[in-house]
Amino acid sequence: MADAAPSESDDDAVARIAEGLRARLATRGRLPAERVLAEELGVTRHRLRRALARLRTEGALAGRPRMRAGGAPRDETMVRGTNPIEVIELRMVLEPALARLAALRASPADIALIRRAATTWGEQDAGATDRAFHSAVAAGARNGLAGDFYALLRRVGTDTRLALHPEHPLCPKRIQQRDTEHRAIAEAIARRDPDAAEQAMRAHLAAVQRQILERLAPGMTAA
Repeated sequence: MADAAPSESDDDAVARIAEGLRARLATRGRLPAERVLAEELGVTRHRLRRALARLRTEGALAGRPRMRAGGAPRDETMVRGTNPIEVIELRMVLEPALARLAALRASPADIALIRRAATTWGEQDAGATDRAFHSAVAAGARNGLAGDFYALLRRVGTDTRLALHPEHPLCPKRIQQRDTEHRAIAEAIARRDPDAAEQAMRAHLAAVQRQILERLAPGMTAA
């Protein structure tokens, strides 16, 4: 991956580098040392560091755990004190707002990434694809503090101790429906329609909430 073309903005170059790093993480599971990575990709260390920081903000790349005064990592404390229902309720508060901001602020590179991440391609891991899409929307909102909150929320929500029947993955029909919901969000963002983006995200998360409730108490959500 070469550094930015003359007509490419700095933000777009960083977004492109971050996308390449996501792909590398998905296939190799880890990244080499920063110096080696910059040489392999043919990018400046400054842009590489910005791209790495962006991945950490999105939760795609682990950083050093933040510590409370008592010494316990904040994520660990939150996982012990919450449950899947609380996680999805907070997502329903935060993510529609992030989708609205993304419709207003996302760069062309952000939008291209959101669109690509909206569909589960081939043998891609469904969970990783979902996280990549929602992280791309959060990054497109271009609010660093909100991005940090979102990354923390997803780290808590994807902890294995909160997983609902991980031995039963999503069925192909639900993955197809989820992709349809993701594409509706992506297209609203691409149209710069904040109301539609917010509404589409809220509808999608309501479907996720119904699925969670059904897994916790089968039959309780039936009409």
